[in-house]
Amino acid sequence: MAVVDLIMPKLGESIMEATILKWHKQPGDSVKMDETVLEIATDKVDSEVPSTAAGVIEEILFKVNDVVPIGTAIARIRTSVTGDELRVTGTTPKVPASEKIQEAVVVETMKPEFSPSTSSWQQPATGNGSSNRFYSPLVLNIAASEGVSMMELENIPGTGNEGRVTKKDILQYVSGRKSGAGSRESGVRTTEIVIPISKVQPEQSTTSNLPTGQAGQQLTTYTGNVEVIEMDRMRKLIADHMVRSKHTSPHVTSFTEADVTNLVMWRDKVKKDFEKREGTKITFTPLFIEAIVRCIKKFPLVNCSLDGDKIIIKKDINIGMATALPSGNLIVPVIKNADQLNLVGLAKQVNNLADNARNGKLKADDTAGGTFTLTNVGTFGSLMGTPIINQPQVAILAVGAIKKRPVVIETPHGDSIAIRHMMYLSMSYDHRIVDGSLGATFLTAVAKELEHFNGDREY
Repeated sequence: MAVVDLIMPKLGESIMEATILKWHKQPGDSVKMDETVLEIATDKVDSEVPSTAAGVIEEILFKVNDVVPIGTAIARIRTSVTGDELRVTGTTPKVPASEKIQEAVVVETMKPEFSPSTSSWQQPATGNGSSNRFYSPLVLNIAASEGVSMMELENIPGTGNEGRVTKKDILQYVSGRKSGAGSRESGVRTTEIVIPISKVQPEQSTTSNLPTGQAGQQLTTYTGNVEVIEMDRMRKLIADHMVRSKHTSPHVTSFTEADVTNLVMWRDKVKKDFEKREGTKITFTPLFIEAIVRCIKKFPLVNCSLDGDKIIIKKDINIGMATALPSGNLIVPVIKNADQLNLVGLAKQVNNLADNARNGKLKADDTAGGTFTLTNVGTFGSLMGTPIINQPQVAILAVGAIKKRPVVIETPHGDSIAIRHMMYLSMSYDHRIVDGSLGATFLTAVAKELEHFNGDREY
């Protein structure tokens, strides 16, 4: 007999920990090779962890909602294998203390004619309140956007596993509340909210003559008609990742513009036939990725990472594409070996990853291994942006909205003014390794690739 440790898997270069959402197996349960043992969540994706051996679950080392470092043993499986134990060594399991979020104290003073109602919302401190209920980030986001208080959320009957509130439950509750809500009497409400200063840093606050909170924390008083919303787990991790990136890399951003008229006209001409023939839509994103890949081959230094004073040039070209989720959070699925795909392959990969991201079906591997990132700020109408580098990469390129503009063009008969489809491009890069010369040259090369797009090409 042998005992094998089930290890928290590596889920991407920048991911150092994951939260346990649900155990599918308990001690004494039999498990097959590659059978799902538990579900975990990171700032990028929720995923299932399969068993690395066939046998019986001997011990579970962490509870639901525990945050576990990558590489830590999370369970032990007793197998029927004879001989030396096949134990996989890992970090000594340590249960990190769950983050303690002190709930805000809400005091409302109202004029007599105002009908009181609960309007403030706080995300529960997972595993630290009087309730042991777990709420998924999606449910918390819906509650926040719909103004559902924590007290209301606690009282919603859950139809999920172990009484968990599902998306359907919260949406049904919101719908019922709206249909039964009467018109409020007019009035003015003043809300005073007292919360720990370590949790929220307001633009305007007063701290004089205030009591101290638990563990001696100084409290900040907010006056006026305000609402305080605690970040969900995914937003907190994204925020930490962005701050860490700015702290790690000295960011420089270069800008250029491109005349993408040929590209736009070609897409308009072929998009119906392309979808009919290939079974997928042709968007601008795979066309942008195709141009980026060609330029990375010419300037491989932008496809690298730093390890101390060592430059690690990546031979694989794995393009991440920043994708907005319905919750408002951001995720970056990765197209692996993009240089080995033709335009049809790129289009299918882009559409599949984008659909899976929006539907919560991405796997952990779908967000791992990126070497360069593209973000389309033009999707939301922006002309240009200054994106933050996705660590440990050294560059990220942003494309803005395509707009028709009158521009001066050169013709055999001299200069003339014409209406063209124009687009701004910007690239932020790590100035420790990418100088302005390389950054600007690479960005210009991408713009030229797009400008010289062959309007007579096949797919």
